[in-house]
Amino acid sequence: MTVLQERPVCTVAIDPGTPPAANDVQTRLARLAALRRQAHDGPTPAATEAQRAKGKLTARERIALLLDEDSFTEVEALRRHRAQGFGLESKKPYTDGVITGWGTVHGRTVFVYAHDFRIFGGALGEAHAQKIHKIMDMALAAGAPLVSLNDGAGARIQEGVTALAGYGGIFQRNTRASGVIPQISVMLGPCAGGAAYSPALTDFVFMVRDIAQMFITGPDVVQAVTGEKITQNGLGGADVHSAVSGVSHFAYDDEQTCLEDVRYLLSFLPANNRELPPPTPGDDPADRRNDPLRHLVPADGNHPYDMREVIEEIVDDGEYLEVQPGWAGNLLCLLARLDGHVVGIVANQPQYLAGVLDINASEKGARFVQMCDAFNIPLVTLVDVPGFLPGVDQEHEGIIRHGAKLLYAYCNATVPRIQLILRKAYGGAYIVMDSRSIGADLSYAWPTNEIAVMGAEGAANVIFRRDINAAENPDAVRAQKIKEYKNELMHPYYAAERGLVDDVIDPAETRPVLIRALAMLRDKHADLPTRKHGNQPA
Repeated sequence: MTVLQERPVCTVAIDPGTPPAANDVQTRLARLAALRRQAHDGPTPAATEAQRAKGKLTARERIALLLDEDSFTEVEALRRHRAQGFGLESKKPYTDGVITGWGTVHGRTVFVYAHDFRIFGGALGEAHAQKIHKIMDMALAAGAPLVSLNDGAGARIQEGVTALAGYGGIFQRNTRASGVIPQISVMLGPCAGGAAYSPALTDFVFMVRDIAQMFITGPDVVQAVTGEKITQNGLGGADVHSAVSGVSHFAYDDEQTCLEDVRYLLSFLPANNRELPPPTPGDDPADRRNDPLRHLVPADGNHPYDMREVIEEIVDDGEYLEVQPGWAGNLLCLLARLDGHVVGIVANQPQYLAGVLDINASEKGARFVQMCDAFNIPLVTLVDVPGFLPGVDQEHEGIIRHGAKLLYAYCNATVPRIQLILRKAYGGAYIVMDSRSIGADLSYAWPTNEIAVMGAEGAANVIFRRDINAAENPDAVRAQKIKEYKNELMHPYYAAERGLVDDVIDPAETRPVLIRALAMLRDKHADLPTRKHGNQPA
């Protein structure tokens, strides 16, 4: 991708109120060209050098990396603020610190706005906000994704409450567009105070290490109030939000790689909620067998393995985009393709905390399921879960209500839903992981599956406690009762015999089975009850 080079700065400011020297078309066109150069070039070469000194690209360079070459159409490039006082009347740069417009990504229309930190530090004022409001309205009206390239210092203090009102308008539009068009926030600089809520309202947040930070109150305020000393990156950097808070979905070392993955993400998403995700024909055969899966997952439920290797074997060409890979590692959320069609995959990860569900994993999964359902992306759930994580902290911090978020998201989803049980599926966690009882269209299982209220050891200790305690050899009796319980209630076909699993399949047939099932469900139509909206768990 060719990055737009900065043009030589026009050193003479053009006053649009000055009458043209001659009343002819060429003079007027020359004047227009000069105004456009001034808007394009920005304030001064020094401001551009200061931006580069921070290790950051300019707003126009970022747009060029995001969009297809020569596809960008800018709107309101000549917009200037009308504020008075505090020296603003003598500083009226074109664009007012934000570049807005549309272009294409992989040939499909995408709207974009990018803060220009060189102008007022990218701070939002009245005109700046109105430009963003307009492009957001255009994106919603056109039914096309919106990408924001964030690099701003927050509200423009000199404009007072009108700047705050500008943020309110953005938040309202974020909410109105939620679930209608994809909204992606790319954090490429500071984002502090109320400004941080706009990215939080969007579908995906990308951050670049060292140059991007998000926080409600900065390090100075934190130290003044609590006495804690911390850096900006330590408080709200990319690694913090991608691994600790879960605010960011993706973190990168440089802007080029970040924007490349924004383009990749957009290839998985429909333009709006009235369309299906774009199919991409490939060379990976739909009937390709998965023989490695017969040996990849250990039959012994106590042995860990990497669920990503299972997914790589199943999906087209082994390619996928993992969402929030650094947060809640016990649950994987990925976008991939099966026979060229986009699917969302939710999977327990036995390699991390044995794949249990906890507070963070439940929130991560719920958000991903809701996103897939909003944008017509079928869901495939790969289950190997020993239950919910026990512990005082989990209970006190609300595992009940947080776990209910994932349950609610699945129950509310109307897209095609397929469950595949690889190994363990115990207790309430089995139900929550899109079981047939909460509305999965189809449920498959491998011969290694164990669906039960709890593990055999725990069940035997509860059911046969008296027999075990009264025995001369408690260990021998316990072992016998565990075997008895497994044979009666935990064999692979118990659920299939009762219609809770549609079929027990050979792991080597997993890919073809899933592809055939998804093809059958592609035209699925399901209506929810008439209501204003549900009251999902907080």
